[in-house]
Amino acid sequence: METDLATPATTSDLAPLNVTPKTQPATSPQVPSALILAAGPATTGRDLLLKQLGDAAVIDHVLTTVSVVVPSDDITVVVSQVDPAIKEHLGSGQHYAYQDHPDGPAAAVRAGLASLPGATTASQVLVVSGDLPLLSAATLRGLVRRHRLKGANLTYLTLGGHDVGVYLASGDTWRRLLQANPTNSLTELVSQASPADLTICQYQLVDPDELHDINTAEDLAQAADIQTKRLLTPQHAIETGHISFGTGGWRAKIGEGFTIHNVRRLSQALADEVITRGIESQGVVIGGDRRFLSAESAEASAEVFAGNNIPVTLLPGDVPTPLVTFAVPHLKAAYGLVFTASHNPPQWNGLKVFRHDGSLPLAAETDRYQAVANALTRRDIVSVDLAAARRAGLVQDQDLTGPYVDAIERIVDVGLIRCQPRRVLVDPMYGTSQLTLGTILTDARCRVDFIHERHNPLFGGRSPAPDAAALTALIDLVRTGPYDLGLATDGDADRIAIVDQDGRYISTNELLLVLYYYLHQVRREAGGTVRNVATTHLLDNLAHHFGETAREVPVGFKHITQAMAESGALLGGESSGGLTIRGHILGKDGIFACALVVEMLARTGQSISQLLDQVYAITGRLYAEEASLPATPEMRLAVPRRLRASVEPDWPGSAILALGGLPVEDIDQSDGFKFSLSGGAWGLLRFSGTEPVLRLFAEAATPDQAQAIITDLTHLARGG
Repeated sequence: METDLATPATTSDLAPLNVTPKTQPATSPQVPSALILAAGPATTGRDLLLKQLGDAAVIDHVLTTVSVVVPSDDITVVVSQVDPAIKEHLGSGQHYAYQDHPDGPAAAVRAGLASLPGATTASQVLVVSGDLPLLSAATLRGLVRRHRLKGANLTYLTLGGHDVGVYLASGDTWRRLLQANPTNSLTELVSQASPADLTICQYQLVDPDELHDINTAEDLAQAADIQTKRLLTPQHAIETGHISFGTGGWRAKIGEGFTIHNVRRLSQALADEVITRGIESQGVVIGGDRRFLSAESAEASAEVFAGNNIPVTLLPGDVPTPLVTFAVPHLKAAYGLVFTASHNPPQWNGLKVFRHDGSLPLAAETDRYQAVANALTRRDIVSVDLAAARRAGLVQDQDLTGPYVDAIERIVDVGLIRCQPRRVLVDPMYGTSQLTLGTILTDARCRVDFIHERHNPLFGGRSPAPDAAALTALIDLVRTGPYDLGLATDGDADRIAIVDQDGRYISTNELLLVLYYYLHQVRREAGGTVRNVATTHLLDNLAHHFGETAREVPVGFKHITQAMAESGALLGGESSGGLTIRGHILGKDGIFACALVVEMLARTGQSISQLLDQVYAITGRLYAEEASLPATPEMRLAVPRRLRASVEPDWPGSAILALGGLPVEDIDQSDGFKFSLSGGAWGLLRFSGTEPVLRLFAEAATPDQAQAIITDLTHLARGG
């Protein structure tokens, strides 16, 4: 690919060419070639292009940005004839042109034009200075598109009315300008261009930080500050429609990433998987929650599977996610699909996929699904009308509420609760748990009242996540009303929250402790525990006290259920509100968890606070704190890279010696960065797999100590 020129082109080498007429069609489909000017007038300036800015050299940033709008094979880097450093850095896979004298950018353009691979006189040539590492691809796209739509001969980037080192013109326009003007300044060249002969356009830059050029070491330091500011000041993310699975399935904003078209593409990818494996006869089960487009998505998905001759059980109405998790093994289906974005804000939706046993697929499987789906076009999708599919028997509607409730009541002792009935207030957060949980509690002769139970896809204007801040109404009503217990579930009912009879919010960490104590010591069920990296270590202490095993896994309930199956654990859970026990479904279930809590209180005759006191007498006490920071996609790359540089070489060579005043004893990078501290304390920094946030967790001997760890983790995340 490399292009070598012994000497640069001169003005006399450039034969006169006809200028592209001002009436050039605006719809010209040509993709521009590009010249990146990196020859520089001095060695110190060229050296700065090789300095690191974040995770790459300055020249690498420019090349990466330009390659978004120009094919890599059509990019030429103009380098110094006498200084091979940039060429050695970029390698032999890049096109080069050579400038033998530091005569300025116009001379560099002359050298570059003669070397553009496959360039024609009419092809468009984008010229970008190599010292603009903060320039965005969006800006280049805007300039290129405006140039085409205006049918321009010359378009340049401006800020405050002045051109700023980025230009686009056809090859013959460049040659004419260079012939007519002896100057080596591109600014002067553009200012002397005749608007009588040429259509000249400007594209106004929006963000002046993009034009921070690198001429001194101080400029480089300032550029690093700007880059950090960008990373830690998240902007609105413009989704591309790419389907991507996280720890809890595929989620995206409605109307951007989450569209019916993408629903059909992903359904077709899963249908392809079923056909390839030869398990069409098993069929699939499909349901949706109360979010916008969930019902329509479930029907569109059913039409795709039916179009591929795969039988569908379509669950009527809105259903909780745990019901779908249960339905897959109950029906012996190949897959279960539930359209939900769980606890995300109301402008999101998504899809959770379950395997034949009700477990979530692991990363290797979801990577395969999304790769196939993203490669599909509308022509690849096979779909039939839903009414016709119903008439043909390929889609059958079936209500599985009864079998699901029966499965829970085989584990939870409803008869026992009837002997000690409770008055319970339930907040389903406008979600899907009212029917199923209400049925179970009514069977148990509990007196049940509901709040926020009606269908509201806006979830009252907030995320349906059952944390203390979102449950103020439930807390107040339990505190002041005649209730023994407050129960809450998230939008799709796979997470739980508890409020005790005094109106105190019980964290999931506390709930996991008392439930494990109850199951092991009162119900006399043996077995260990599984928790994720963000969940209390006191659960391990309790398991070890009982002589049982305790395992830690990455975040994602699929890892919990997999480890439970491998170890025969009794309880698995996560601090965000999900839990299950051995013998129930292979997924978290807020409805089941609520029923189990009611049984625990009925059987023991004790309050949650009393049970916690018994647990803490065994385990000791740790206090948990957590926080979240908004996160950009760039942060997901830059922050871990920066932290790895701080903790490598391998521990104990870390530059991070303490958090919250406690010495760091170990660092685990298996899922984020988890710092083990003295005295059993710990801190965790990891990016969410379901939301654009950076999560911070801490556990320590006092609340103040835990908060101090969170403060230090925040400084670490922000580069402090």
